[in-house]
Amino acid sequence: MGYSGTFRDSLVVEQLDKVSLSFLVDDLEIRRGGVAANMCFGLGVLGVRGVLVGAAGEDFADYRSWLERHGVDCSHVHISESRHTARFVCTTDPTGAQIASFYPGAMSEARMIELGPITQSLGAPSYVLVGADDPDGMLRHTQECRQRGYAFIADPSQQLAFGDGDLIRDLVDGAAILFSNEYESHMIAQKTGWDDAEVLARVGVQVTTLGKDGVRIRRRGEDDVVVAAAADVTAVEPTGVGDAFRAGFLAAASWGLGLERAAQVGCVLAAYVVETVGTQEYAFSSAGFLRRVRDSYGDVPADEVAPHLP
Repeated sequence: MGYSGTFRDSLVVEQLDKVSLSFLVDDLEIRRGGVAANMCFGLGVLGVRGVLVGAAGEDFADYRSWLERHGVDCSHVHISESRHTARFVCTTDPTGAQIASFYPGAMSEARMIELGPITQSLGAPSYVLVGADDPDGMLRHTQECRQRGYAFIADPSQQLAFGDGDLIRDLVDGAAILFSNEYESHMIAQKTGWDDAEVLARVGVQVTTLGKDGVRIRRRGEDDVVVAAAADVTAVEPTGVGDAFRAGFLAAASWGLGLERAAQVGCVLAAYVVETVGTQEYAFSSAGFLRRVRDSYGDVPADEVAPHLP
């Protein structure tokens, strides 16, 4: 929501212990989100059917329909009988100040989801990406991946600020891929007590997004792979950009392309998101997507990506 006044004009410093405020907002925008849903949407538009695993409320019906129309398997979403779907509600004034609330709601029931029955009906997964969710659910799913031998991807993102060192170590250790942005990579090191070498000793591949500077990929005993961001990007709003990068990266991995190509596809998909407001508001043609790969990275990458686009 957007408020045309400024919050500071409504705050009386001497009365902060008795705050009672109401703001008449000028607009209301309701947008779809959630890290898992954003990633699955990105996979879907690239022709890869991801399986969304998480907990939602009975108000999920419209969102389910939208996701399924964009190639997402929602058949294993747990529906709470008592809580609404998690949501973030934010009011912003013209100065950029924000007053926001996050309601976890049904997300707290993610810990009730067992991966075994899902894989029994679908087959063994290529990867299980454990993203920001209910912390107990994240831990349970990571441990189940280890027990069942599923390759898992650690992507703790927003939960890094709240998790302690023991939780972060449990979520990261043994991951096939560790995703983070540059700030989060330093937070992982700080909270776990591991230096860069120790992190690499515990994961197969470390993928660190660098904002406008692209992405860096590290592996034990190998030279770093550094990929520039997509060319000619007009940034509008960054929310969901990291989720789109992950979707593009994993789509390319599922096509059998190497790490450099995966990062390039991820950067191009991320460019579409940063150029729009909202995490799932973007659209493109296969020809347009391929043109951006070619303009950003050259003919060889474009020719390798082309056969896989829907």
